[in-house]
Amino acid sequence: MNQNLKRLFGRSMTEPDFVAAPASPPPRSARRRLSLVMIAGVLAIIGTLAAGYYFAMRPVNLRIAVGPANSDDLKVVQALTQAFNQGNGQIRLRLMQTDGAVGSAEALADGKADLAIIRGDLDVPKNAQAVATLRKNVVAIWVPPQGKGRGKKAATKITKIAQLAGHRVGVVGRTPANVNLLKVILQQYGVDPAKVEIVQFPANETAEAIKNQKADAYLAAGPVNSKITTDAIAASTRDGGTPTFLAIDAAEAIAQNHPAYEASQIPAGSLGGADRPEDEVKTISFSHHIVARRGISESTIAIFTRQLFSIRQSLKNDFPPAARIETPDTDKDATIPVHPGAAAFVDGDEKTFLDRYSDYIWWGLMLASAMGSAGAWFAGHLKKDERSINTSQRDRLLDMLAAARHSDSMEELDQMQAEADNILRDALACFEHGGIEDGTLTAFNIALEQFHNAVTDRKLLLISMPQNLQRATAQFRAAGTA
Repeated sequence: MNQNLKRLFGRSMTEPDFVAAPASPPPRSARRRLSLVMIAGVLAIIGTLAAGYYFAMRPVNLRIAVGPANSDDLKVVQALTQAFNQGNGQIRLRLMQTDGAVGSAEALADGKADLAIIRGDLDVPKNAQAVATLRKNVVAIWVPPQGKGRGKKAATKITKIAQLAGHRVGVVGRTPANVNLLKVILQQYGVDPAKVEIVQFPANETAEAIKNQKADAYLAAGPVNSKITTDAIAASTRDGGTPTFLAIDAAEAIAQNHPAYEASQIPAGSLGGADRPEDEVKTISFSHHIVARRGISESTIAIFTRQLFSIRQSLKNDFPPAARIETPDTDKDATIPVHPGAAAFVDGDEKTFLDRYSDYIWWGLMLASAMGSAGAWFAGHLKKDERSINTSQRDRLLDMLAAARHSDSMEELDQMQAEADNILRDALACFEHGGIEDGTLTAFNIALEQFHNAVTDRKLLLISMPQNLQRATAQFRAAGTA
């Protein structure tokens, strides 16, 4: 009988013969999965920050419109473009050649260009903001010495701008802007432009025109040391004599009436010789500007301006025209409003990387914190169902503990023991998922052990009872429950 009891109660609770379910591999630990999710989230955040830094610091290509062909502006921009693209700066330039300052302004206004070289005395696009002054131009008006065929008296006839009425004036260059400039000067002196015959000559034909005396006076606009202007004046001295330079004494008044112009002077001897001119000559000046399209970010233009003036320093020895580049006018009443990025560079308020992107970094950290909190809540929400199931199974185990102490059927006890094995299996899986803690599992094991002892004691009692008494007790209990 003792051998039968050992065989009866030596049965493993975890491997009952009548509920031999196939063993399934244990699920992946929830804690491990949660750790992997957190690592993936951290890597995602790091990757996002790295991508943001890359896109923030990657080279930016800006299209710059300039023209016409073979002009000084084009040559300067070509030199700048080469220097920009060869360096390690964040800005790259892509040159767009146009037919002149008007075409460049139109390209900027239409959004086809990001930067443009424009004349300050022409119509400035509404979306243009100043970045730098490429060069300043002075206006030179002179009367060549009278050649053969004309008397000496006629050579000194024109000494003032007001005397140009009824004469032919040659304008160097094909741009209509220089013709408009001459008309502005004539009108200031009360000369009707219709009474002046205006003839334009290409820069490369000016010397021949002067030699053939096709005009009585000439106008040229360009930098003080412009080769075009100095060559034209040099052509006026081939027959001997000295050109007569006409001063624009009303320069201040012109500047007041036309803000695009400024009162200026042509220094003595600055136009190709000690006597060209002999004394300082009053005149007006205007600028060629590098302008940016409104809407380009402040940081991009600030970086461009910084690179521009850094390159200017390295270029001015090998390419002297680069030395003419100056900072823009940052006054609020400037003719062309300055771009905020250029103003920041000039005023020393240029923002650093952290200044520009601190808000994005802060919001990114806040988002990461929110995502972490949401992930923790979601993980807790997933474990909530497991904890609820575990609680119900624990209650079921306690109910079976009470039922086992009054059971009169060996089969019923075996069924409850099989069910307890399944509950144990679910509890262990829930523990691996992180749904219950160590203390909860310990309490669960104590209840399971009590159930096991109750089943063992009840089976001993049932085996020790006679068969007829077992049947009577079972019938009595069945009748009592009926």
